[in-house]
Amino acid sequence: MTTPLDGLTAHATRLSGTPLPALLASDPQRAQDFALRCGPLYASFARQRYDRAALDALFAIAERADLTGAMQRLLEGDTVNPTEDRPALHSALRGDTAGSAFALAARAQALSAQLRMREMIDALATTDVTDIVSVGIGGSDLGPRLIVDALAQPGARFRVHFISNVDGNAARRVLAGLDPARTAGVVISKTFGTQETLLNGRILRDWLGDDARLYAVSTHAQRVADFGISPERTLPMWDWVGGRYSLWSAVGFPIALALGMDGFESLLEGAATLDAHALHAPLRENIAAWHALTAVWNRNAMHAATQAVLPYDDRLKLLPNYLQQLVMESLGKRVRLDGGALGTETVPVWWGGAGTDTQHSFFQALHQGTQIVPADFIGVIRADHPFAANHAALLANLLAQTEALANGQHSDDPHRCYPGNRPSTLLLLDALTPQALGMLIALYEHSVYLQSVLWGINAFDQFGVELGKQVANSLLPALQGETEATDPVTRALLAEFGVTAHKG
Repeated sequence: MTTPLDGLTAHATRLSGTPLPALLASDPQRAQDFALRCGPLYASFARQRYDRAALDALFAIAERADLTGAMQRLLEGDTVNPTEDRPALHSALRGDTAGSAFALAARAQALSAQLRMREMIDALATTDVTDIVSVGIGGSDLGPRLIVDALAQPGARFRVHFISNVDGNAARRVLAGLDPARTAGVVISKTFGTQETLLNGRILRDWLGDDARLYAVSTHAQRVADFGISPERTLPMWDWVGGRYSLWSAVGFPIALALGMDGFESLLEGAATLDAHALHAPLRENIAAWHALTAVWNRNAMHAATQAVLPYDDRLKLLPNYLQQLVMESLGKRVRLDGGALGTETVPVWWGGAGTDTQHSFFQALHQGTQIVPADFIGVIRADHPFAANHAALLANLLAQTEALANGQHSDDPHRCYPGNRPSTLLLLDALTPQALGMLIALYEHSVYLQSVLWGINAFDQFGVELGKQVANSLLPALQGETEATDPVTRALLAEFGVTAHKG
């Protein structure tokens, strides 16, 4: 089966004998021409293993796939999630980039929710509450947790803590250091039916001993009310926002509590700026399009099985965790939109960690391992701390690693030879502000969507998440000895747990 991406193979073959240093040496303007800026966000693709001819082929594919029209359809609220017959209007949560009636109506709902968030925060600020515990999982946890960890400042009005894992140790560790009389809780679940969240929510509710300090974010008002949380303390979600795209909604209530509502709105404004850029910038000047095309090149032309994301700022150490869900849940698909089999590879495995710690863990494999791993390096130009020597060392290591991976170093000793030719993209923020971080995350969102368009898959469903949940629910009676598991290996494992099925 041929695909629109098959033409990339010839370029990859042509370039296979041309290392990155040679590409740079043969094109003196490459460092400037393969870089783009949008406000406080700068992106350099100069160390990717393509040349101008290969880029021309990539952008020709982008034109044929109508990436510009695809962005328009996304932001206008078209049904870009056909398997669930839904739009994906997370952009309406943060701005009015699109002018369709549907998008503007969604924007009005988002603004109404933001007003309620501000009122709730102002009211909480008049109480003795000092700590907030946020309970959620997946998209209801990873985004808010990332933003709070990155941007919360010492001395903020509220300290925000997170519980996600159903393992009871997670709840015990978070609650152990808190005073229930000075703590409020937020239970976040789109359907308010997620097993892990409800179990942890009950632990939090019982520990607080007072429903008046328990809040909820959900689409399902009745289930929230049945849980014991009043409508006055419930914020809305909508079907047109997917969980992993929802931090911009009331799911961001913990963010607003940690940063203040003004900080949350600045985060939204940064994302809206990137929305406008992704929609209006010509493809050749569009950071989201370049990023998406680079990802497709590395997967389908270079056949890279994994992708590293390496933030050189400790405040962004949770970014790899967040991107694992955003990218792999969105693009981990094996059939086309029409249900037919794909004729090409889709998402690689995303992983990573924060530099410089990771230089002392897995960078050995990046430099001298048998697999070439493309990487996104992320740096922050201006520090927010007074330790100038540390920041200089951090930036020196950031620049050194991208250079060393690309250029390598010859040695007559094979053990000390670095082959180089390892591709990377460098993303730089002028400073780590809510606006800049909002832009960075929106960049990844749009890159993921455009990759899905190029591959002809749905970036907005996640049916692969459901099967494990269904099996887990069916096994609960077996764990309690009420039924017998049907799978023979599971039966043997239950015996190891000391569980004997009830007979009779």
